[in-house]
Amino acid sequence: MTGKPFASSEDVTEKKFAFDQLGSGLYAYSAEGDPSSGIVVGDDGVMVVDAQPTPAMAHELIARVAKVTDKPIKYVLLSHYHASRTLGASAFKDATILASDTTRGLIAERGKQDMECEIGRFPRLFDTSDSIPGLTWPTLTFPDETSVWLGRREVRIIHIGRGHTAGDVIAVVPDAGVVFAGDLIENQTASYCGDAHFNDWPATLDHLAELQANAMVPGRGAPLATPQAVAEAIGFTTDFIATLYGSVQESVAKGRSLKDAFDFVRLAMDPKFKTIALYEHRLPFNVTRAYDEARGIEWPAIWTPERDREMWAALQG
Repeated sequence: MTGKPFASSEDVTEKKFAFDQLGSGLYAYSAEGDPSSGIVVGDDGVMVVDAQPTPAMAHELIARVAKVTDKPIKYVLLSHYHASRTLGASAFKDATILASDTTRGLIAERGKQDMECEIGRFPRLFDTSDSIPGLTWPTLTFPDETSVWLGRREVRIIHIGRGHTAGDVIAVVPDAGVVFAGDLIENQTASYCGDAHFNDWPATLDHLAELQANAMVPGRGAPLATPQAVAEAIGFTTDFIATLYGSVQESVAKGRSLKDAFDFVRLAMDPKFKTIALYEHRLPFNVTRAYDEARGIEWPAIWTPERDREMWAALQG
């Protein structure tokens, strides 16, 4: 295939992991734009928010958690269904795996295809994919909201609206004002919108802003350690989504082809976002989904490895 290398196929540089404390018993595990995880330590146990892409990577996280607490990891929350958030869950022995009802439905509907796609898109992230026993199935689901108590510490889990996927949830630790936002928010990283709901996402971000978090762990990028940093990251993601979708809506209204819409979106997006992590990887997927939604296709089409490659050849080839 000519053109730009497929997705992140040429990203072979290992990332440095950081383990940052955001409050008492609250930590962010992040790595230069790779998937982040959150850690909540309570009186009698620990919750991990998002499981890492593979069991081998999750074991590294488990070892890091063990350096700050000897309490057991009792819960793993899946913020949404994507493979890079779920497939490491088997490393957390005896933990309850939590997810929204919608996320469980999406795993059933498209989890296998998503796993195949993500392994192909991110060879470095999934270089230990042989340690994955299969799809991760939550052991406890809920419709829209639930609370988990780690002794006296509450973790409030809420579906505040569709955005990155239909089933996104956030985790709020009320005693500290810290929020784990999953991929609804990225910090200096391009949002992935291939399974997004563009018409809902801005209002969902408004709800996130209304929480007025003291600190936040985004899906990718460094943690947001102050209210100002939180507000800036929400604004950044809102601008990314609005600029992208607004341009594609205009192209659809003018009858442009998908390829022309992709070329036009660069005029709006490149000046503001071209230098951020994963921008070139994600833009073709993002424009394809935006083009579908702008034409009235409400439910995102399922990605397969074949669809990935055909789309890439058409837009980036």
